[in-house]
Amino acid sequence: MSRESIVVVGGGISGLSAAWELSGGGDGPNDKTPRIELIDERAVVGGSLMTAHFADRTIDLGADGFLARRPEAVDLVRELGCGDQLESIDASGASIWLRGALDELPTGLALGIPTSSGQLKSVRGLSWRARLHVQRDEHAPVHMKVGDDATIGDIVRTKLGRELCYQFVEPMLGGIQAGRIDDLSAKSVFPALLEAARKGGSLMRAMRASGPVAPGPSATTTNTEPTFYSLLAGVGSLPIEVARRLRDRGVVIRTGVAVTALRRTPSGNYRWEVDTNATTTPADSVVMATPAPVTARLLGSCDPALARLGVVRSASAAMATFSIARSELDLSANGTGILVPLGTSWSGDGSMMVTAVTFLDRKWPHLRRDDDVVLRAHVGRIDDLRWSELSDERLIARVSAELKVILGAFGTPNDALVQRWPEALPQYYVGHETMVGDARAAAKELGVFLCGNAYDGVGIPASIGSGRRAGRDALEMLLPIFR
Repeated sequence: MSRESIVVVGGGISGLSAAWELSGGGDGPNDKTPRIELIDERAVVGGSLMTAHFADRTIDLGADGFLARRPEAVDLVRELGCGDQLESIDASGASIWLRGALDELPTGLALGIPTSSGQLKSVRGLSWRARLHVQRDEHAPVHMKVGDDATIGDIVRTKLGRELCYQFVEPMLGGIQAGRIDDLSAKSVFPALLEAARKGGSLMRAMRASGPVAPGPSATTTNTEPTFYSLLAGVGSLPIEVARRLRDRGVVIRTGVAVTALRRTPSGNYRWEVDTNATTTPADSVVMATPAPVTARLLGSCDPALARLGVVRSASAAMATFSIARSELDLSANGTGILVPLGTSWSGDGSMMVTAVTFLDRKWPHLRRDDDVVLRAHVGRIDDLRWSELSDERLIARVSAELKVILGAFGTPNDALVQRWPEALPQYYVGHETMVGDARAAAKELGVFLCGNAYDGVGIPASIGSGRRAGRDALEMLLPIFR
C-alpha cells in the first residue's frame, strides 16, 4: 500500500502550522504520519511575517507582536522549544489625536468601546454631544433590533452616536483589518459586540460584563499571560523556525513554485493531483492556505460555495519605519502609540494619511537603544490608496510632515524604511461566517481543508489556530486509512 500523501498549498504561518500539526505537532511524527509536501509561490516562507535589518536592529516588516491571551501562538512557540524567545510587551496605554491635540486613551476600553461614561471624562477632544450620547446609553439606551449579524458601525453608531463611532472607535477597530467599520461584520470581527447588542439595554454595561475581549472568532483565553508578546529575533523568525523544524521531520517544502491546478482523480489511488508548471504531486487530501480568491480560482469549478470565496476583498496598507535621534523628538512619557481618526484634517493637502503610530522600541525592550528611537507610521485603508501613488521618498516626506504635526517635533530621521503590503488584510463583511461555513463544508466533501486569515481572524494566533485545525481535520479524514 502506498504511503498517504497530503499537500499544503501556501507557506504563510497558517500553512506552516497545518504542516506542523500534520507532522505530529508537539509530539512529532510517527509511523502513521503521511507524506507532507508544502508548496508556496513566494521565494521565502512566512507570508507577511518577515524581518529586516534596520538601524542596528532586527525589526519586523509585518506584525511586531501577537495577542498573548489567545494561546495558539504561545503554544506553538513553546512546542518549538523557543519559549525563551518570548518577550512580553514593556509598556501600556496609547493616545488618540482629536481636534489637534493628543488625548490619552482611557483604560478599560473593550477594543475601543467605552464601558462607562466616566472613562471619557479626561478625553478633551470629544464634544459635549458625544458625551451626551454615551450618558444616554447608561440611562436611556437606544433600542436596536439585532438579527444574526450587523456591521460594527451600525451597532456603535446607533447605540453610542456618530462622533464616538467614527472619531473614537473606528481608529482602533477599523485599523485591525484596515477596513471600515460600516462594512465589517460584528459577528466575524467582534462577536462580543454583537452579543452585547443582542442583549438590549446599555451597550456599555453589556460590554463591561463580557470581560476581556479579543478580535475575531472566540477562542479559549487566559488572563495569566501578558497582553502581547513578541520574539527576541522578531515575529518573522517564527515561520523560519517552523520551516526548519518541518524539514527536519521530512516535510518537503518547495518555495518559488506556484500551484497551477488541482485535479480530482476519483479513479486513481489518490483523490487529487496538485500541478505546478513542472511537477504533479498526488494527494489523498489538500490543505489550502492561500488567499480566498486564489482558493476560488483553483477550486471554484468544483462547487459554487468555493467559487463564492472569490468575492472576498482585501485591504492594502503600508508602513514607514523611522530611526530618529531622541533629541529630535518630543514624545509623551507613556504609551505605545497613537491612533488617528480617518479624515483628520491638517495644514497640508487633504486629510492625514497616517492612521496610527507605533513606538516600537517602547513596546519591545530588545529594540531599545540609548541614542535613537524607532517608531512606525501606518497608512492606508480599504478605500484609501493615496500612499500607493507615492514613491518611497515622497511617502517618507509626507508621513514625516504629518508626524511633525502630531508629535509636535519630528526632525530629520537617521534612517527610514517603507514596507508595502498589497491586498494583505481580508475584509469580513456581513454574511462572511455563513460563506466560510458553506465553503468549508463543500471543501471537506472533496477532501480539502481551508485555513488562513480569510477565515478565522487576521491575527497571528487566529491564523495559527486556523492552520492547525485544518491539519487535524485532514488527519481525521485519513484515520480510516490508518486503521
